[in-house]
Amino acid sequence: MITEIARAKLNLALHVRARRPDGYHELETLFAFVEHGDVLRIVPADAPSFRITGPFSGALAGEGDNLVTRAAARFAAIFGGGAHSIELEKHLPVASGIGGGSADAAATLRALARLHHVALDDPKLFEIADALGSDVPACLLGRTAIGKGRGEQLETVPGMPGTPVLLVNPGVAVSTAQVFARWDGQDRGPLGSDPLAGRNDLESPARAIAPVIGDVLETLAAQPGVTLTRMSGSGATCFALFESEAARGNAAAAIVRSVWWCVQTRLT
Repeated sequence: MITEIARAKLNLALHVRARRPDGYHELETLFAFVEHGDVLRIVPADAPSFRITGPFSGALAGEGDNLVTRAAARFAAIFGGGAHSIELEKHLPVASGIGGGSADAAATLRALARLHHVALDDPKLFEIADALGSDVPACLLGRTAIGKGRGEQLETVPGMPGTPVLLVNPGVAVSTAQVFARWDGQDRGPLGSDPLAGRNDLESPARAIAPVIGDVLETLAAQPGVTLTRMSGSGATCFALFESEAARGNAAAAIVRSVWWCVQTRLT
C-alpha cells in the first residue's frame, strides 16, 4: 500500500491581474503548503474501487467521479499500471480555498508514480496535473512557489518551514466561479519582492458572498503573536501565521467555536 498526504494549499498572496479570453484569469500567487491534509491510500487490485472516509466524507457522498478518480484514469491512460483500490480519508473542508480536491488529485498522481516507479518530476505527470485543474500542478510540486498564468507556471522560492499556522473555516462553502465572477477587473499590481506584503484580490468578492469571512479575518488579526492574516484562494478558509506555537495555541483556544473549523498546523 502507498500512502500520500494531500497537504492543504495556502495562497500567501493572490494577485488577479486580468481576465483572459479563455475564461480563466491571469494570476500571480505565492503557494505554500501545511502539514495538515487529506490522506490517500492506494493498493493494486483486481478491479478498480474508490471510497471516501473521514470527517468530511459526507460532503462528497454519492460522487461517482471526482478529481481522484480522474487523476487515476489519466495516469493509467499514459503510464498503464492496471487497476487500483483507492481510499480517500477526507480531513479538509470541501470548496474551501485550500486546494482540497486539487491536493487529492496531486496525491493520487504521486502515489501512483511511486507505486509504478515513475519519477515524480516526469513532465507527463505535470501535463496530467495541468489538465485536471489550475492548482493541481502546484499541489503536485508540493513546495513553496510563485505561480503565474492560471497558477500552473511555477517557480520555486524559499519557504518558511516550521512556521506555526492556524487554519479557520467558518463552515460555509464558497463557489470559486462566483467569487471570480465578482472580481472588479482592476489590476492592483504584481507581486513585489516580498510576496508576504501582497494581498488576496479575491477577498473582497468572497466577503460579499459570505460576510462571515470578514468575521474570521478580524478575529484572527486580533490574536497576539500574529505575523500574517489572510484568506486563502477564493475562500472561505482563512489562515494566520504566528511567531510561536504558544501564540498559535492560545489563538486556537480563543477562536474555537462549534460552527468554525479550526486546525493548528505548520508550514512545510
